[in-house]
Amino acid sequence: MQAWRQLSSKEVTLLDHVFWSSGISRMGLANGAAFSKSRANAAVAALLEQGLIETGSLRSETGGRRAETLRLSNSLGVLIGVAMGATGLEVGVLAPDLEMLAHHSEPADVRDGPAVVLSRVRTLMRELLAKCGRTPREVIGIGIGVPGPVHFERAQLVNPPLMPQWDSYSIRDDLRADFTAPVWVDNDVNVMALGELWRMQRQLTNFVVIKVGTGIGCGIVCHGEVYRGASGSAGDVGHICVDPNGPRCHCGNVGCVEAMAGGRAIARLAEEAGRAGQSEILAKALQAQGTLRLADVAQASHSGDVTANAIVQRAGALVGQMLATVVNFYNPSHVFIGGSVQRFGPSFLAAVRQSVYQRSLPLSTRQLEIQYSPLAERAGIIGAATLAMQESLRKAQR
Repeated sequence: MQAWRQLSSKEVTLLDHVFWSSGISRMGLANGAAFSKSRANAAVAALLEQGLIETGSLRSETGGRRAETLRLSNSLGVLIGVAMGATGLEVGVLAPDLEMLAHHSEPADVRDGPAVVLSRVRTLMRELLAKCGRTPREVIGIGIGVPGPVHFERAQLVNPPLMPQWDSYSIRDDLRADFTAPVWVDNDVNVMALGELWRMQRQLTNFVVIKVGTGIGCGIVCHGEVYRGASGSAGDVGHICVDPNGPRCHCGNVGCVEAMAGGRAIARLAEEAGRAGQSEILAKALQAQGTLRLADVAQASHSGDVTANAIVQRAGALVGQMLATVVNFYNPSHVFIGGSVQRFGPSFLAAVRQSVYQRSLPLSTRQLEIQYSPLAERAGIIGAATLAMQESLRKAQR
């Protein structure tokens, strides 16, 4: 990072294009950055000499000479990505080109508070760095996704419904005890959206990512950038009302889609069905475990259980009802669905699509694609590392 502060805006622009391209030729880099060939070659030579980028090669499809490509140099250091969910935690160490070097995931409860959870995060960071032979001094940047609204500039959660103890807590200051690398914090679904943006090399510029887990949220990409809104709460779609006579949500209102189709709601309906004897599979799982999880509902659904299928399809229809509002308002080209509900497979996705197409305007859905996130469970980690690298590059040209 220290060397980046000496770079010109021209060089930072080229580094940015190299990062987002996942391997790019000199000609492609010149074209993408709108540089002349000679100007781009001179800048590339300087970056190679400084060890900020390195060359690789792509196999030629015709069997001829391999094309030389450019990528960020591993000598730059490493990135750390943290994907924090309501009930789980993932930490990864990644190379500058987002190759995964070390990774760990485990159950966690954000309601335990920042002291407990972040202490574990710091421990995992140190262990994973040691595993791949790196030190804290080699960390370029740290990106963290959290399940709540975030004030992005301050890296603090603001009135997070699922994690009230974290309100205004400085995650950045907490991690400075062990790491000098810059830290960026964002809402978990914004981070997932960044991961999808990197996967597609910024070729799609207007899309949304919907995460359905314990909570329900939406990451919005507008003109190739994550849109956070005036105060960081853009995309908090989990509290859109889908039934004015529905149950009371933890936010205090009634009929929120999160309260009716989020992970806890799905598990609760499955437990009720198991206790009522409506599903033999769910009843046996409940008796054995004392509680049910989304994975149990997914397994029952995949086994052809009628009751579990009905619960999954109902949840999909309600999410689709909420999503139709988003589609009509924003008119995205793609909707990527992530989170625990990906385990449900085609039945959930079909219910979402049917509800969206039924409730949205024809012009909004004419070219709309709705699918599960191709990054699946890696979306949070990849997105967190993308956040760290993107913001590190931006900081380098300030």
